[in-house]
Amino acid sequence: MNTTASFTIAVLGTGLIGAPIARNLHKRGFAVRAWNRTASKAKALTPDGVQACVSPEEAVRGADIIVTMLNDGPSVQGIMRAAAPAVTQGAIWLQLSTVGLEAIDALESLSRQLGLIFYDAPVQGTRQPAQAAQLVILASGPMSQRGTAQSVFDAIGKRTLWVSEQTGASSRLKLVLNNWAFALTHGLAESLALAKGLGVDPALVVDVVTGGPMDSGYFQAKSAAILADDYTASFSIANAAKDARLIVDAAAQAGVQLDAAQAGLWRFERALVNGHGDKDMAASYLA
Repeated sequence: MNTTASFTIAVLGTGLIGAPIARNLHKRGFAVRAWNRTASKAKALTPDGVQACVSPEEAVRGADIIVTMLNDGPSVQGIMRAAAPAVTQGAIWLQLSTVGLEAIDALESLSRQLGLIFYDAPVQGTRQPAQAAQLVILASGPMSQRGTAQSVFDAIGKRTLWVSEQTGASSRLKLVLNNWAFALTHGLAESLALAKGLGVDPALVVDVVTGGPMDSGYFQAKSAAILADDYTASFSIANAAKDARLIVDAAAQAGVQLDAAQAGLWRFERALVNGHGDKDMAASYLA
């Protein structure tokens, strides 16, 4: 593996973020193979020059780099075990999914069993940043292959933060950052819901905040979605509920009491039960 152009990358998981990652890797000159449990999602990438594979094993056979972008830890572990007979010893595994504390340790252990060089590298960003190759990558792992890993991260993101040589450090940071994103989401959603309940036009809340110290790009994007009743998913309620559970579990392990995070999990779960799972997490407003 001497030049970027010679790398073959297997992307396992081509959902809202995995699909644009595969496209952007191909644009940078990598040979990209893709697999997804729903085969049509991988096949949709073929016009972009990405090879769709029928199994994880086919995708990883001969690949120099494996990228996993799947829903949760058990999914990643199951797919990598399915791919195991075809992995190349010494290949690099870039684990981009948000999986939580217990799962990242299990995945690192699996990487050792498979003879892979493992990087814990969850990404900060949703569908739109992924499409624009503007993700922020939170990377942890050994120094030995950081240059190669960085060439992949440069193709999909605007910034890479090298957190630690110790696997798991990035997954811990990702939970902290998601906790903040969820707090912002629920705070906005509940405030606009309260306005409506009190007979105040929610648009007035946005008008007052705009341009002030409480304003942000995130506030503007999520408030616009709520006011337009447009919940096209950038990050779905189902995924948010999954990650909120990981946050609450991690806090319990650490002995940290997170009242707002627990309440936020209940709110996401209520939205999920009410049939909003495939909507953007701004649909917390509907809970």
